[in-house]
Amino acid sequence: MSDTEQKITIDGTEYLLSSLSDEAKTQITNLRFVDNEIVRIKAQLAIASTAKLAYQAALKGAIPKDVH
Repeated sequence: MSDTEQKITIDGTEYLLSSLSDEAKTQITNLRFVDNEIVRIKAQLAIASTAKLAYQAALKGAIPKDVH
């Protein structure tokens, strides 16, 4: 075993990636993909939330102040 071998920790137990089954490796790949998608979607949500605030501020500026 080399110190450079990739390891993964699952539920507190460390495994050598090379010792896992192909199915386990596939699920790890799936989890990594989903984690990256979550990060991407959260970034999109932050952008949309910022845009919403800007549109709300623009709307407030576009509404006449003296209208009841």
